[in-house]
Amino acid sequence: MIKPNEVLVTSATWDEISRHSREAFPDECCGVILTNGVSDQVQRLENIQNKLHALDPETYPRTAVIAYAMDPKELEAILDNAQRGGNKLKAFYHSHPDHDAYFSAEDKVFASPFGEPTFPNTAQIVVSIYHREVKRMCAFAWSDEQEDFVEVPIKRV
Repeated sequence: MIKPNEVLVTSATWDEISRHSREAFPDECCGVILTNGVSDQVQRLENIQNKLHALDPETYPRTAVIAYAMDPKELEAILDNAQRGGNKLKAFYHSHPDHDAYFSAEDKVFASPFGEPTFPNTAQIVVSIYHREVKRMCAFAWSDEQEDFVEVPIKRV
């Protein structure tokens, strides 16, 4: 599979990610975009960061206001169901409430916990949202040459 050099999302996908960002505010939201090659589907995931923080605030000092964590079992189930239905993972997304859209060090750790991306052919979409208003949506993709995530154009189609 070719790594994305641009990310194309439908207006419906853009709108659903924006809606999820607004509804989760002031917490970060998270989810995935699945595709069958013809149409995309946004699948919301629960941000379990507050649960992790409540269980172990020393290990997880950040709350969902400034961090997100996807439940690995929920993600695995979604990806297994997608594969059975002939869909593939197109992108991960999450929001940055009251912050700009950028790929943070924490985002990189999530996407590449062992130094290499877990899903190298998928995009990482970050949404900047202030006061429940989406200000910017941007995408990042893994670059083998730079051995890092680089911003790529995201286009609404």
